[in-house]
Amino acid sequence: MNIRDEEVLRELNLYPLWVRRDMPAIPGSEAVGRVSTRQAPDEIASPVRSKPNLQPSLTVKNRPEAASAADQVVGLKPDLQGAAGLVGQTSRQIAGDWATLKQQVRDCAACTLRAGCTQTVFGVGDEQADWLFVGEGPGADEDARGEPFVGQAGKLLDNMLAAIKLKRGDNVYIANVVKCRPPANRTPAADEIATCLPYLQQQIALLKPKLIVALGRTAATALLGREATLGSLRGTLHDYGGTPLIVTYHPAYLLRSPAEKARAWQDLCLARTTMQQSTDGKEE
Repeated sequence: MNIRDEEVLRELNLYPLWVRRDMPAIPGSEAVGRVSTRQAPDEIASPVRSKPNLQPSLTVKNRPEAASAADQVVGLKPDLQGAAGLVGQTSRQIAGDWATLKQQVRDCAACTLRAGCTQTVFGVGDEQADWLFVGEGPGADEDARGEPFVGQAGKLLDNMLAAIKLKRGDNVYIANVVKCRPPANRTPAADEIATCLPYLQQQIALLKPKLIVALGRTAATALLGREATLGSLRGTLHDYGGTPLIVTYHPAYLLRSPAEKARAWQDLCLARTTMQQSTDGKEE
């Protein structure tokens, strides 16, 4: 498929192409944005749709140090675990300061996602923030503006922050696991996560947050390094390299399932209490 054909299909919302499992491979099918024929439609899920737990649920607590980048992608998709090697290759080249890291992400073309998006979406907020909120990846609004969580999900996230007396950019940093918008807002593939995860890891290393809030299952499993349902991860204080980590619903999911907002509020209360304990040792 040439670039012009791809642009026309995108305008008609007919791209990426779906290929039946029993159809032979199309020459050039590795073109940017094509969904792998090994993935069933139900695998191209919303950011937080829970799947059956593929491993015994193990609560991650008191991990002595951050898991290696390769370890953190194991379990995301068994057929793509070999992509973990990409993380090690990328992490050796990751910049060590904010300015260089931003430029590196801006210039990155390490995976096919970059060719299908308008721009990379690095992150936004206070670079010395105590709070870090991590989502899955940019959507259409974020891709257009170059900032995470600026659409309807972003408005809900702002309301969630306000509910616990926080404000975007004020002691809060917001980032995503992947920095480029996946085609049709699909869930990032394991190899795409593996390639991009070192950027997030370096953001965390530079930020040194006191608390990480993972928004949705993709962010949670990428940071914790294991496959699990969102329900099994919620309500527990996890550990990312010595930093407390709490898992809650992605705002986009809450827009579709408003009945879950009460549970999200419970998660936010846990986050607020955890932060309070880390700053002065007192519970509210």
